[in-house]
Parts: sequence; structure tokens; C-alpha cells
Amino acid sequence: MRFPRSTRHAALVLLAGTLLAPPASAQPVERPDFTITPAERQAVIDGALAALNANYVFPETAATMEQAVRDRVAKGEYGALTSAKAFADKLTKDLQEVSRDKHLHVMYDANGVPDRPGGQRSAEDLERARGWLERVNFGFEKVERLPGNIGYVEIRGFVPPRLGADTASAAMSFVAHADALIVDLRRNNGGEPAMIAYVLSYLFDEATHLNDIYERPTDRTQQFWTSEVPGLSYGGTKPVYVLTSAQTFSGGEEFAYNLKTLKRATLIGETTGGGAHPTNAHRIGERFMIGVPFARAINPITSTNWEGTGVTPDVAVPADKALDTAVRLALEKLLETTTDPKSRQQIQDLLSKHP
Repeated sequence: MRFPRSTRHAALVLLAGTLLAPPASAQPVERPDFTITPAERQAVIDGALAALNANYVFPETAATMEQAVRDRVAKGEYGALTSAKAFADKLTKDLQEVSRDKHLHVMYDANGVPDRPGGQRSAEDLERARGWLERVNFGFEKVERLPGNIGYVEIRGFVPPRLGADTASAAMSFVAHADALIVDLRRNNGGEPAMIAYVLSYLFDEATHLNDIYERPTDRTQQFWTSEVPGLSYGGTKPVYVLTSAQTFSGGEEFAYNLKTLKRATLIGETTGGGAHPTNAHRIGERFMIGVPFARAINPITSTNWEGTGVTPDVAVPADKALDTAVRLALEKLLETTTDPKSRQQIQDLLSKHP
């Protein structure tokens, strides 16, 4: 899960059960550079390729990545690299050149990286992150009621439900009585599929199949459905508008894609980043780790996902125009369905002042 170009990204990446690395346009927070030795460089290369061959969601692509990197090693392309940053950037670039996978990243930390087999975060890891997550309100940046009784929720990331469920419930309950709802994902770079399903549960009246995730290491497919959730529900009939940008990525894309394929929302903004592969972190040296995409989303309606293509909005506008566009469309929709003369006049007055 990611909040790019800030410490938010680093913290959420480290606490998630799956490491979801950022798109190429939103690199992880840069840590202090340091000098690496030839032995460390080779060990990192070997460790990265071993992790990919054992875990990457498409085994044949992992084999192709290994051959490409081995060829580059033979040509001496890494031999002159002594900067940890330059080496990690090049290895990431070379692996992405083959895989086209924006979740795949090699990362470094001069202070060392934790050794967590399979990249899984423990309950203790999550609890250690709780204080920081409280300060960023568990990803819920803003919740308000706009003129015209339009609800607005901005979500920057989807944290594990065991940490953020109460905040999510409070936010969604606050907008339950709105006549239209805008969910802003323009700065959302992803997170936990379980939290995505949790929040979406407030937008449906019946149990709804949202998404599946196939994991290569376990050869297992997990289904994600809406469920009964506490608090007040917005429900499954009132209009929903989802704002997207080119920076919307991974779990943010899943949220939008689920609603689009289910015809539950109108997407407004820009085509999203195009990353649909959940990722785990693997330690490949004392000071290096790699985010390996080990799974892929499978939408129950399309039988595919948004990997490499992004999610296309229903109404394409620049990201900075998306909110105004959504408000206008919501008011126009409410004008169509509202019969009370006083309410209609209020909506017409708002529309007359709206660009």
C-alpha cells in the first residue's frame, strides 16, 4: 500500500501483509545512499533472481528476467556501480523492462532490512505501526458533506481492517444519509484487499462478489465479497462517483475497477497507473530487499484485471478538474430525481453557480 513521495509510503509498505510497491512514476522514499562492494552487488543479484524464480506470479517471466539480468552481468553492466541507489535503480529498471510490472522494485536501507520469510508482516509489526497510522487517520484524509447533500470521502490508502476498520466505519457512516457520494482516490496508491472489500460493503445492499486474488506460491485463489459491516450504510441505489488520476494505483485501482465492472459508480478523472499484482517484500541481502509480485487480481466479471492498462474513467477529465466535474454531475443527477420543489430550487441555484 502506498502514499508516494512521503514517509507515508515507507510506513504503509512495511506494515502491509503484502508489500505493494509504487508505480514507476511514484518512486519509494529515497533513503541515504551508501557504497556497495562487488560481493554485495552479486549477492543481491543472486538473491533477487532466486526470489523472483520462487515467487513471481508468472514463472516464465521470472525465467526471462533471470536470463536478461545474467546477460547484463556477463556484459559487465553492473560492474562499475558502487552506489546502492544507482544499483537498485538499474536492477529495478532492467527487471521492469522485461516484466513491465510496476510493482516490482529493488530497495535498499543502509541501516539494514528485516528478515521476514515470505515478506509477511507479523501482528507485532502492525501494532508498531499503529501510532503512525493514527496520525494519518488510517488513510482517510477527508470526510465532509458538500452543498446539495453530497457526501465526500478522500481515501489515501487502505490499511489492514484490524487497524483501520473503526475509522472506515465512522467515515462511511458520516456520509450514509447523503443523496450522492464522491469517493476521491486521486492520491490513493493502494493497500489491503480486505479493507477495500470492507469499505465497498457500505455501497451495496446484498452480498456481492468483488474480486479474486490468485497466489502463485500457494496455488490458491482467495475470493473477496462484501459483508455485513457496523454503522450506517450508504446503500446500493444512490449514485456514487469515484475520482481517479494517473497516480491512482494498485488497491486504489481495484476499488475503482470493482465498482466500474459492477456498474455501481461513475469514474471521473484520468486513466489509472496499471498495477494489479499484490507484492511481498523479500530480503536479498543485509541492506537490500525486493518487492516481488506474487499474485494477480482476477475480476469475477471480466476474468482479468487492470495490469498494464489502468482503469479507464467513464468521464475523462484532468485530475484537478475531477471533483468539480463530479459535483456538477451529481447535482444534475439529483435534479432529475428530486421532486420536492424547495429541494429542486436549491439544486438549481447550486448548478447556476457551479462551473
